[in-house]
Amino acid sequence: MSEISASMVKELRESTGAGMLDCKKALVETNGDMEQAVDWLRKKGLASAAKKSSRIAAEGLVAVAVEGNKGAIVEVNSETDFVAKNDLFQEYVEDAAKVALMSGGDICAMKAFNCPKCGKTFEERLTDLIAKIGENMTLRRAQMLEVENGVIAAYIHNAARDGLGKIGVLVALESNGDKAKLQELGKHLAMHIAASSPLFQTIAGVDPAAVEREKAIFSEQAKASGKPENIIEKMVEGRIRKYYDEVVFEEQAYIMDPDKKVKKVVEEAAKEMGCDIKVKEFVRFKLGEGIQKKEEDFAAEVAAQLAK
Repeated sequence: MSEISASMVKELRESTGAGMLDCKKALVETNGDMEQAVDWLRKKGLASAAKKSSRIAAEGLVAVAVEGNKGAIVEVNSETDFVAKNDLFQEYVEDAAKVALMSGGDICAMKAFNCPKCGKTFEERLTDLIAKIGENMTLRRAQMLEVENGVIAAYIHNAARDGLGKIGVLVALESNGDKAKLQELGKHLAMHIAASSPLFQTIAGVDPAAVEREKAIFSEQAKASGKPENIIEKMVEGRIRKYYDEVVFEEQAYIMDPDKKVKKVVEEAAKEMGCDIKVKEFVRFKLGEGIQKKEEDFAAEVAAQLAK
């Protein structure tokens, strides 16, 4: 049998886009014949799955999983919302959240995880799913939160089924308080985060560069009004305070009681429970955020079809 070199595996991967292990197996099965190896991958549906990887996947689902003092959140994308309703896809996303819990939210570790359901890595399982369903899919991102003493609360918005939806939020609360009451508070805070999309947790955590950028914009706007410099300074200070109220979690008006800031709600809950409550951190995933979606030109598509 011909020796299978790393360069041969690399060449096959570049021509088909299939995974490294699949390419090596294909070359072994075909005694190093590159053309036959490509055919072998195509027959297995692996090469065709790889070709789909260039297509934009901005639909899909977000999933959360909580176990004990740990919680994980993941986003898995598909090309269409139709696939997001597929039972096999939903099962994969549910399992992805569980694997994220075991892998500390590390995507590379998740992909290498050996899945007992199929005897393959989690990445290979996704490749098989792509070949079976016929759409590009990506395990895009994951994160895990953990507390030493307290709770991890979760919320899913636009739920497709339990733990799966379009927006997912995890909130980590450190406290010695009653777990049931902390869970209720945490869920309400998670609902607030889903709706209000804060960028920072505290004023101290706001990116200084973001503040300076806002100050520069507000200053130019104030100068255009022709006001004196001392008045302009106060106007800018007021605008920055408003900026904090919009983007900082603790400073936002609580969606369930807009007369109170979020930090006041947490303080009142701590007083009622007779213990300290600290929002350690939170994470919010909104499906498809940051993905550049392809703009479809229907007229151009029709013209291209007629030209064939």
